Amino acid sequence: MASTQFDVVGIGNAIVDVLCQAEESDLTALGLAKGAMTLIDSDTADRLYRSMDDVIEVSGGSAANTVAGFASLGGKAAYMGKVKDDLLGQAFAQDIQAGGVTFETPMALDGTGTAQCLIFVTPDAERTMQTYLGACVEFNPNDVDTDIIAAAKVTYLEGYLWDPEQAKKAFIKAAEAAHAAGREVSLSLSDPFCVDRHRESFLELVDNHVDILFANEEEIKSLYRADNFDAAFQKVQGHCKVAAVTRGAKGSVVVAKNEIHICDASPVEKVVDTTGAGDAYAAGFLYGYTQGLELIECARIGGLAAGEVIGHMGGRPETPLGQLIGHRI
Repeated sequence: MASTQFDVVGIGNAIVDVLCQAEESDLTALGLAKGAMTLIDSDTADRLYRSMDDVIEVSGGSAANTVAGFASLGGKAAYMGKVKDDLLGQAFAQDIQAGGVTFETPMALDGTGTAQCLIFVTPDAERTMQTYLGACVEFNPNDVDTDIIAAAKVTYLEGYLWDPEQAKKAFIKAAEAAHAAGREVSLSLSDPFCVDRHRESFLELVDNHVDILFANEEEIKSLYRADNFDAAFQKVQGHCKVAAVTRGAKGSVVVAKNEIHICDASPVEKVVDTTGAGDAYAAGFLYGYTQGLELIECARIGGLAAGEVIGHMGGRPETPLGQLIGHRI
């Protein structure tokens, strides 16, 4: 087994998030499906961006948020994702590296620009995401650094990146490299619409390559075509080593081969923006997991991390997460 340099390496869509507050009437006027993540083209991104007021721009992307949260907890993290060598790409790299995450994926020198996700946050804290993937879709097996994969305890794969064929090949290459080095592989299902598009290939990926699965209630129901949560949860047991399913205000449920844990949500004074809640939960859970803690404690740390993120705008922590869990480690 190779020496351990990192606790977690994340692979995903490297995106700059653009957030604004919006009313439900704004979503209707713009023709947006509330609560969904919708892929858009460059022209649509430009049109929607012009409609946004008082925007906040922060480096984002699901797996990038997770490794940023992981580093905020004090863990050793790396990231792989494709950006262009433009202003947004440079900002993304600077942000993630400033947070203590190793990021060495070569930037694209030509082609489409760095990806951006336009996020409309309504008063109920629900986020509606319009994503222009740009350079993200160029991520391919050549961008997978197998030395970093072999040196990480867990490789964390973002389901959103499962769309392009070359990215699928990159995921398989990374998973095989991780297992060849005696490491583990984790997958986030990312979005129920993403699951709908790729259900059969996701099922194959989970069965053959994934040790730790993250999903929310709607995603796990979609994956197993289940009418309710209990039915879906029963089906996932045995398909991977560990499955952690978040249920919003109901907390989370974690299942392993011979154990089930139910964890309450962490109390939150006010929910401001749910962007990145699942990403933060995965960060906390994986932090506990890579430190050898019990699964219920991993879930509690995940809940604490998610609780911090939903208390403000944006998917990255504002308070160093290590301060929140110091009493638990």
